Amino acid sequence: MLNLGNKKTAVPGLTPKEIVAVLDRFIIGQDKAKRAVAIALRNRYRRAQLPQEQREEIIPKNILMIGPTGVGKTEIARRLSILANAPFVKVEATKYTEIGYVGRDVEGMIRDLVDHSVRMVKDEKTAEIEKDVIDALNERLVDLLTGLQKRKPRTRRGIPMPGPGDTTYDADAQPPLTVVNEDTNEIDDSEERIQEQHRRIRELNKGRLLNGEAEDDLIEVEVTETSTGGLEVLSAHGLEDMGMQIQGLLGDMLPRKKARRKLPVHQAREVIKSQEIEKRLDMDAIIRIAIKRVEEHGIVFVDEIDKIAVREKGAGQDVSREGVQRDILPIVEGTNVTTKYGPVRTDFILFVAAGAFHMSKPSDLIPEFQGRFPIRVELDSLSKDDFKRILVEPENALTKQYAALLGTEGITIEFTEDGIEALAEIATDVNTKTEDIGARRLSTVLERVLDEVSFEGPDLQLARIVINREYVDNQVGDIAKDTDLSRYIL
Repeated sequence: MLNLGNKKTAVPGLTPKEIVAVLDRFIIGQDKAKRAVAIALRNRYRRAQLPQEQREEIIPKNILMIGPTGVGKTEIARRLSILANAPFVKVEATKYTEIGYVGRDVEGMIRDLVDHSVRMVKDEKTAEIEKDVIDALNERLVDLLTGLQKRKPRTRRGIPMPGPGDTTYDADAQPPLTVVNEDTNEIDDSEERIQEQHRRIRELNKGRLLNGEAEDDLIEVEVTETSTGGLEVLSAHGLEDMGMQIQGLLGDMLPRKKARRKLPVHQAREVIKSQEIEKRLDMDAIIRIAIKRVEEHGIVFVDEIDKIAVREKGAGQDVSREGVQRDILPIVEGTNVTTKYGPVRTDFILFVAAGAFHMSKPSDLIPEFQGRFPIRVELDSLSKDDFKRILVEPENALTKQYAALLGTEGITIEFTEDGIEALAEIATDVNTKTEDIGARRLSTVLERVLDEVSFEGPDLQLARIVINREYVDNQVGDIAKDTDLSRYIL
């Protein structure tokens, strides 16, 4: 079974009903939206079963979610990407500008998606080889503790000065050994005796390392210094992204500066572990897999799409809004986007757009843009009953989060049924009287209710706090009744 908390996914062939059942564990209501994304995800699995020639003809059906803020639009898309183990980015349509204006290039959303996919694949490959580097990691640590490192031999006036045994001996780390023959009481500097002494010291250090006795010992390791200097490009459209691309390319091409530092073993372990993993990672293969995953399974969530809708034709900022739609259109239709990892096709990326559409309507979008989002789903506003369920039913419910947080201070938080109802009533009432921000209002109300407990937490050891209706009314009742106060506080 799927466990989203640990980012583990089940078999890719989940049925739409199973997908909805998983989403129900985290999102309350919005059944129509869940059905739409479940079908979209299942269609990806169906497409993957077809022959290549048929697969190329089937493009994803993009989704347009319509509903007020705080009702679960972003969470549905995010959970879907985790469920599919797919690259996912969330972008705001308002941060992009039309060609010719200063601002972000719309192709930046695909570059962000590819960057995320590369990180995903790299993390997966790292997890696969992490166990394999343990032995090599311990061997290097023992070498460093013993003074045997893979370094070039020292020279004095051009004359080689190798250490005992071989050229891997580090004369700076440990002076040459002198071995006294027990029978003759004379110094025995034969190579065999010195190597034997080194072997004993190495075994001793290995035992100390495995027993955890050498964690604070200082050893000298070679680290790669990260440059903090940035490449700034101050110019017009698109060059901000270009600057980041050039900086990434230069970072890969230019040699990295290395330095030797003395670190305790427990810190040096992470440095050496990263180095051993980097040696074993095939970045070319990782990039190929990442790009393929973006092209076949990528999901882009474009929020605030209603903010670039043009209500009436005219001059001013509406020109830029329509221009952004026209710039996004080729990416949604399918094109090649150049990234620092190579060209990426967008034909089969799933785009999910969302907006409240309070001041505009979907028909205000340009016709070509509307046609690329054939599936439209309207999300419902949340009621008091929905708020009650949101507070207790999801696996990541707010009440469970606050109970766990305060539990670290030894405080037991118990929410009674009437307390949950009081919280839901206040959130619904404030949303009705002021701006409707959906389930986000619950966070505001709960933070205010638990403000005193959170502040006094460290001094309330082993305390048990019951959050009932009386407690909620004492904390926020007067504020909720005052429309002006609730507007600014809740």
